[in-house]
Formats: sequence, structure tokens, C-alpha cells
Amino acid sequence: MAFIVSSIIPFPNIAWWLQVSGTDKVLFDGAEHFEKMSYRNKYFIAGSNGSIQLSIPLESGREQRTPMNEVVIYNKERWQTRHWRTLVSVYKRSPYFDHYEYELQPLFEQPYTSLTAFNMATIHWLKKQLHLQFEEAFTENYVRHYDAATADLRSIKPGIERSPLQIPEPYYQMFADRNGFVPNLSMLDLLCTEGPHAMQWLRDNRSMVESWMEKRG
Repeated sequence: MAFIVSSIIPFPNIAWWLQVSGTDKVLFDGAEHFEKMSYRNKYFIAGSNGSIQLSIPLESGREQRTPMNEVVIYNKERWQTRHWRTLVSVYKRSPYFDHYEYELQPLFEQPYTSLTAFNMATIHWLKKQLHLQFEEAFTENYVRHYDAATADLRSIKPGIERSPLQIPEPYYQMFADRNGFVPNLSMLDLLCTEGPHAMQWLRDNRSMVESWMEKRG
């Protein structure tokens, strides 16, 4: 796959990384309008009581119809502190959290005003940890439809993360023994439990991860 177009989303999920790991270039769409009930300001992890949605609050709320490059974060809620405390609470006993903690924490300490800037910082951080080399480009004008040769990931919406699967764990997941295995979480989940082996796990389990995409809500 040579070319993918994607929304700019924070800490993208496992299936997203499977898609981009096989591409030469990702075109990030900063001209599309913010869309509520999408991944554009949220990501998912699994906690002691099941799926946890971590959302980034926005100036003007989630009802806005603003180009992504103009969406502003509402920082009075101290969301970065809340997100970081949640991540530490969930993953502090995972096999590899200590390996990534000190490089990850600055993302939750540096102030961000632009949603796009924060989201891209999370993508770049994960890209570095996963040792991926795809080229990046950014749209200046919105394009509704691309040709059939281009994989368009912009329409993917959350859903499957809210429905634990009662199957043997494909990889070790915190609290799966209590709540079942939660599929297609943020790549942070796989990284904290598989560490440097995360990309190899992804390639070895391609068909299963693709099935998560098909079942999305």
C-alpha cells in the first residue's frame, strides 16, 4: 500500500498502526472539519472496570464544525494531568511501562493549544517507538473523495473498544482476567505490554487485527 489519507488523531489505535506500517506515505487531513463521536480528540485504554475513554476537551465544545487545524484545546480542565495519572494507574505494573515512562511523560507536561499539534506529537512519539519510517504530508484543502488506490482512514469511528471479547488473550492485557480482552485500544496498550516486540506482534496477528476493523461501531 503506497498512500494513506488519515485524520489527525491522538495515540492512534492498533489497527491504524497496522495500516500505516505497510505504507510509504501518510497524508494527514488538517483541512477536514472536526467531527464529534470520532477519534479526533479521544483514545481508549482498558482499566480495572473496562474500557476507558480519554478525551481532550475543546474550546467551543465538541459540537463545533471547525477545520482540524483551527481546533483549540480547552486547557482549564487540566486534562493532561488527568490523562497521565490514568495511564500511570493502569500501566505502572505492565511489563514495559518503565521503559517508556520518561519519554512519554513530557507529552503531558508541555502545554498545547492546538489539538492538531498535540495529536501529531503523540503520533510522532509512537512512530519513533515503533521504528517506522513512512513519509508525512498535510492537506491544505479538503478533498472529500480520493481515488480507489488511496486507503482513506478518515471515516473510522470508535465502537469496538466498548465491547470486550471473551476470547483467549491475543496479548497480555491489564485486567483482561477481570473484564475480558478489549480489542483495538490505543497503541499505548500494546506497547506497554509487548514493548519492542509490538510491531512483530502486529505483523504476526494481521488477520485478527483486520477483523477488529470490520467489527468497529
